[in-house]
Amino acid sequence: RKARDPLVSFGQGCEGEPLLQDELLAESINLIRQKSPKGTINLNTNGSRPEVVARLMREGLSSIRVSVNSLIPERHQAYYQPRGWSLEDAIKSIEEVKRAGGHASINLLTLPGLTDRLEEAEALYALIGRTDLDLIQWRNMNIDPEVYLAELGLDPPEERMGVEELIVELKRRFPR
Repeated sequence: RKARDPLVSFGQGCEGEPLLQDELLAESINLIRQKSPKGTINLNTNGSRPEVVARLMREGLSSIRVSVNSLIPERHQAYYQPRGWSLEDAIKSIEEVKRAGGHASINLLTLPGLTDRLEEAEALYALIGRTDLDLIQWRNMNIDPEVYLAELGLDPPEERMGVEELIVELKRRFPR
């Protein structure tokens, strides 16, 4: 109540997908909003359940950060190995937050040689255009690139933008 910029955030770390605890989250958000209508209530998630995200926004959730490794469905699938959800669900979760007037960001797990491929860049541009995404948080993916690319069924790229150039191009295309 007295903090200048109060913030509560669910889903910090590797404790699993918080959207699987939808009843507890809804109750918690509701109780927080009863005590203090101001401040940010954030959810870090895989975005697996857009219908739950919509409900949480009605309860008072104000922002979401969805973790992705790729915006190409097959690559997302290979990394996350989701059961009962998909990259499209994650994107719909972002859309639910934006539709409700909230702040939406992605936690982009970044690996040079993957993230900076031309098709990855185009998919990222498309996501921003589709959702009006507010923020990209770049996170190094600490994994052996040869093993990871092989797992995704990819060869090392012959041509790529470079992560620095990708960021420059994003700022040019989407200055906000």
